[in-house]
Amino acid sequence: MTYCSPALRTLLGWDPEETLGRSVFDFVHRDDADMVRAAFQRLLEMRKTNEPVELRFRHRDGQWRTFEALGTNCIDNPHIRGVVLNSRDVTDRKLIQQRIQHLAYHDNLTGLPNRGLLQDRLGHSIARAERSGRKVAVLFIDLDNFKNINDTLGHDVGDELLRQVSRRLTECVRAGDTIARQGGDEFIVLLDSLEDGRGASVVAQKILGSLRSAFALGGTEQHVSGSVGIAVYPEDGRDAQTLMKNADTAMFHGKGIGKNTYQYFTSQMNIAVKRRMTLESALRRAVLQKDFVLHYQPQVDLETGEILAVEALVRWRTEDSGMVMPGDFIPLAEETGLINEIGEWVLREGCRQMKEWLDRGLKPRRIAINLSARQFADKAFLDTVMRVLQDTGLDARLLELEITESQVMRQTEGMILLLNRLSEMGVHLAIDDFGTGYSGLGYLKRLPIQKLKIDQSFIRDITVDPNDTAIVVAIINMAHSLELDTIAEGVETAGQLALLRAKGCRIGQGFFFSAPMSAEGVYPLLKQDNLYARAGARSPAS
Repeated sequence: MTYCSPALRTLLGWDPEETLGRSVFDFVHRDDADMVRAAFQRLLEMRKTNEPVELRFRHRDGQWRTFEALGTNCIDNPHIRGVVLNSRDVTDRKLIQQRIQHLAYHDNLTGLPNRGLLQDRLGHSIARAERSGRKVAVLFIDLDNFKNINDTLGHDVGDELLRQVSRRLTECVRAGDTIARQGGDEFIVLLDSLEDGRGASVVAQKILGSLRSAFALGGTEQHVSGSVGIAVYPEDGRDAQTLMKNADTAMFHGKGIGKNTYQYFTSQMNIAVKRRMTLESALRRAVLQKDFVLHYQPQVDLETGEILAVEALVRWRTEDSGMVMPGDFIPLAEETGLINEIGEWVLREGCRQMKEWLDRGLKPRRIAINLSARQFADKAFLDTVMRVLQDTGLDARLLELEITESQVMRQTEGMILLLNRLSEMGVHLAIDDFGTGYSGLGYLKRLPIQKLKIDQSFIRDITVDPNDTAIVVAIINMAHSLELDTIAEGVETAGQLALLRAKGCRIGQGFFFSAPMSAEGVYPLLKQDNLYARAGARSPAS
């Protein structure tokens, strides 16, 4: 170097005098040296170049700065006799470009590759596998309980869960494999260069095992599980799009037959997916056309036979299949987000029907309506309840909302506020499926609950299984001490009824008293009021 401008001091911390007589390569990063030599050679041959060269110069403090240099051959100029480099520091611009590049190909929340980068890597993996004869596997992972946690504990907690999951997944694969976030609670794992497809099941088992330990979230421990679908190149697809689609199909199939498991793709699964898509389209049409009907099942005072309330149970009325039961379409409605519209219709129709019965002279009773987790987490739900009660003219004290125990266990400030506001309005609150939860029961003292519904799984064998009897008795005694009502679901025999009465359970519901019936069918029972007094009825002692 024969000359450096004073700007060198500002840009690289060196005084120009310190550099005179030294080789430029004393300051160039060694990884860039060959590229710079080639650029000098081209400059000597072409006399001038208009293409800038990007290289790294060493700052006096030891850091490397990125420069963009444009060279001019001035060897024949008697005043210079050398090559002139005009350079500018582009380090900050380079960092911004790298950040933009990272954002374009990585998920902002977890830092994992996104779908675009995954597809690019999968394409390269397939090309290598085609040359080498090895296998490539795509694992599609969906978290089974994420929506409940996200809806009830909030999006910040949901985001933290996704970050923790991404770290656990990273520990389950090799350094050369790729984990990507597909979006929401879905992740994809690309396993490169496998000897055979069976290696994918080993990774799938490690992934499922890594998810079993509790996640520390918001001061609580939460549990999630995963469903994994596996597609293998070339058996299940010869291009990236087909492999990803078939892995997704396998995951969905596995989720349907039992969560917390993995499934390899089979061609038969596509038939099931098409059937599901048909069902989803039909359900969307049903929501638009209000193709639903409510059936009603009495809730009975076990001592007197008096009908204290009725539970509204939704049915989907189809032209070709008749009545579709809730268990066959409510899970799909939950997945697709249609449950809010269906739930609002059930709430409105149940309140309207109860008001109609009151106007026809029936005595006041409560109408019990189930809530889904999505409805319960909807910020507009309180306004919906208030609007429905106002539109139908039903007294809030005649509405009872049933919430599952798992929903109530996830106590957030918003949920507690919602329950208290409903209670202040006069709405009754019941815990449905009680006894199936997995946490302490302290929430019963803190929340405005009036009733516990003992899950029918305990009632079914209450007369033959001492364990079920003990559980039911414990629930009844605990409810009495907390001044809560208990209602037994699924009462089907006189023996069950007699035992429940003897143990102090006050209310029952089930086929022993009445199957769920249409509004017209249940009206005579409600008018009669006492099921023990009806003609031909079985008495509690029979």
